[in-house]
Amino acid sequence: MDDKPEKTSSLNKDILDALLENDEDYLRYLEMKIKELEEEKRKLQLKLNYYKSELDKFLSPPLIEAVVEYVLPDNRVVVKSNNGPNLVVYIAEHIDKSRIKPGTRVALSQRGSVIVEVLPEYPDPYVQLMEVVEKPDVRYSDIGGLEEQIREIREVVELPLKNPDLFRELGIEPPKGVLLYGPPGCGKTLLAKAVARESGATFISLVASELVQKFIGEGARIVRELFELARKKAPAIVFIDEIDAIAAKRIEIGTSGEREVQRTLMQLLAEIDGFKPLDRVKIIAATNRIDVLDPAILRPGRFDRIIEIPPPNRNGRIEIFKIHTRKLKLQGEVDYELLADITEGFTGAEIKLAVIEAGYIALRENRLYVTMNDLLKGVEKVKNKKNLRDSWQQLYQTPRSPQLVI
Repeated sequence: MDDKPEKTSSLNKDILDALLENDEDYLRYLEMKIKELEEEKRKLQLKLNYYKSELDKFLSPPLIEAVVEYVLPDNRVVVKSNNGPNLVVYIAEHIDKSRIKPGTRVALSQRGSVIVEVLPEYPDPYVQLMEVVEKPDVRYSDIGGLEEQIREIREVVELPLKNPDLFRELGIEPPKGVLLYGPPGCGKTLLAKAVARESGATFISLVASELVQKFIGEGARIVRELFELARKKAPAIVFIDEIDAIAAKRIEIGTSGEREVQRTLMQLLAEIDGFKPLDRVKIIAATNRIDVLDPAILRPGRFDRIIEIPPPNRNGRIEIFKIHTRKLKLQGEVDYELLADITEGFTGAEIKLAVIEAGYIALRENRLYVTMNDLLKGVEKVKNKKNLRDSWQQLYQTPRSPQLVI
């Protein structure tokens, strides 16, 4: 009788231990489950915060870019927006006041016109597109008939960029720029590319008409940022093609657009010989109409060397023909002297076109080589186009007598 209760109690103890052991496993399971749910909640909260921030971005109005003009003493600033008037605005509390200086780019809120952000410095997109990082694939050997012009431009541009110590030791200031002028197609742009390649300088090329902008002051600002970029990239060459687009002679009476072009020209003149030195920055300009340029841009101290690029003479035409037929698959002898004689008055571009036309003539006859006869036909075709173009110009430039209308 006494042994039975002992056996029963030991059995209950084993069952209780087993139950307790199962409860501990269950508690551990619940704790692990709680941790998983908390981790899932944290991830969902992060996603919720992300989508809230994205929604705020979509719903918030865009900011206005402006440039600081003047800092007032009472936590206010005079700013100028790109497409609006000058504004007097406050500075947000979280903005570092020491960063607000004249010329600083800032972002304004549309609702209160308050400076909410200081924008980083960056060049104008127009200026960024002008920079040519890679070297032009033109060398002096690719230019024919311009030996004297090549010598002069090397003295003005290449020598000061490669050996500035020579000028300091000699005690003279190297020329700031060179102006190339002459008829179209004679190699002005080609010469600028060649000197940029041989100088190993950063080549920044633009057409002068790109400096003419819609809003007042934008053209002058782009000129200023263009030369700032050139100073940072020095040694650099700034090539301005068709400079007569902004450097024509100034007149007293003109439209607001003409006055804006004159402001851009004055900024260009200030950059060339202003207070900020050009350092190792050289300017090359090209034009077909030197007769319409303003005298202010032609005076010494701006474009110190003015180089004429004339149509090639007989020896020059021989060299140009040899250059453009260098990679051409020729069959038979080529009489370059004859080609030079029959192309009197041709420019380098017209000689290149004659060689290309000779190649097309060979292709039409299912040949993969060019003969002397093809070159003669190519010259004749270009000569006919040239005569037709000259006759058109003469026709439209001749004043017509007024017709009687009944």
